Amino acid sequence: MYVRRLAGPEELDLFLRLTYSLDHELADDLATGRRLPSWMWVALDGDRLLGRVAWWTGTAGAAPQMLDVFDLAPELSAEERAEVGLRLLRTATAAVVGDARRPEYIRFLPADWREVPETRSHLESLFSVLERTGARPLVERLRLEWRPGTPVPEPTDRLEFRPVRDREDLLALMTPVMEGTLDAHGRADLASGLSAREAAELHHDEELARYSSPRAWWRVAELPGSGEPVGFVVPARNNYHHVIAYLGVLPAHRGHGYVDDILAEGTRILAAAGVPRIRAATDLGNAPMAASFARAGYVTFERAVNYVWDAPGESGS
Repeated sequence: MYVRRLAGPEELDLFLRLTYSLDHELADDLATGRRLPSWMWVALDGDRLLGRVAWWTGTAGAAPQMLDVFDLAPELSAEERAEVGLRLLRTATAAVVGDARRPEYIRFLPADWREVPETRSHLESLFSVLERTGARPLVERLRLEWRPGTPVPEPTDRLEFRPVRDREDLLALMTPVMEGTLDAHGRADLASGLSAREAAELHHDEELARYSSPRAWWRVAELPGSGEPVGFVVPARNNYHHVIAYLGVLPAHRGHGYVDDILAEGTRILAAAGVPRIRAATDLGNAPMAASFARAGYVTFERAVNYVWDAPGESGS
């Protein structure tokens, strides 16, 4: 067995001998600079592909942002998976990441992955390799989708909506939402020592501000008459799909069902734009948000698991 990086985009066919749900994006990612051949590694036995890993970034020219491909040949035994996976991951990480902070790992999973013994065994072997390198699970998330033809609730008189004015307008609402958040990534940011304001700025500047879709879609929800802010929603388009990127209800207004009104507004904006689908995600443990998506007609089509190599305040298993 030997481990090496891809020589160039012309070796993508070699990389695609193993399969995963992101395969259809790889060619375009290489063409746009969201992936580099030097970030795509394979473990080989002659010309037999035993395993592969790849990193991704949302912006061409930036450092690797996410480890999002890690696959091992399904015919390998449990012992072989451990041996191949560990050597592949350690060798590739040393070359791609070096001494820098290791990017988070994400894996998209079938919604019923725990109920299918073969699928569960294969995935748990991957997670075991990650844990042997020091990773620990951060969160499992529901991946959700709204499809055209699904009814969109009509506006009610409970809230009024206006566009977000500017960065500070949104940050002033994101900051209190960050306090007491149920989101595992937000909790990890706070546990790392960031203040709620700093965590909100990081989320805004590293994710929301980078969307190329219209800022005019972003909305603040207010109480009629007083104009008191209740929450906000960020409908957007990322590199691949239209999404409900972020939704928050201010702590003082939680428990009144406003999340449904705010989600409906974000969904209406994207539906009116004629998008082919709307994607969203929420932590498995965030029951109120998951229930709101279900009421709005979003269906769970996948799950996702995130692993990190340093998540202050989070315990591994």
